[in-house]
Amino acid sequence: MDSTASPSALYSSLADDEVLQDLVQLFVEEMPRRVEILTGCLEALQWDELRRAAHQLKGAAGSYGFAPLSVAASFVEQAIVDRQPEEEIRRLTEALIDLCTRVRSGSP
Repeated sequence: MDSTASPSALYSSLADDEVLQDLVQLFVEEMPRRVEILTGCLEALQWDELRRAAHQLKGAAGSYGFAPLSVAASFVEQAIVDRQPEEEIRRLTEALIDLCTRVRSGSP
């Protein structure tokens, strides 16, 4: 069990899959870099880059069993595609970043 676990921690639905455990661990380890990219794009108002980062995260998160993260990334991507107001894109991206900071490897 991850010693940094908290009630709000987000675990992969594939955490008990022995074949995928190492890949899930790598995905979790690269999350700080993804957060850095999302934050940088948001701060710089780089909507196309933010859309691309959200799209990539949507696919990867789904593949590694983090469905809530995939859904949140999808919301960010769609808000940008739909040209939603900056405030809405910011709100959705901040929610996505919050989820990203909660991903954990292993099981609860």
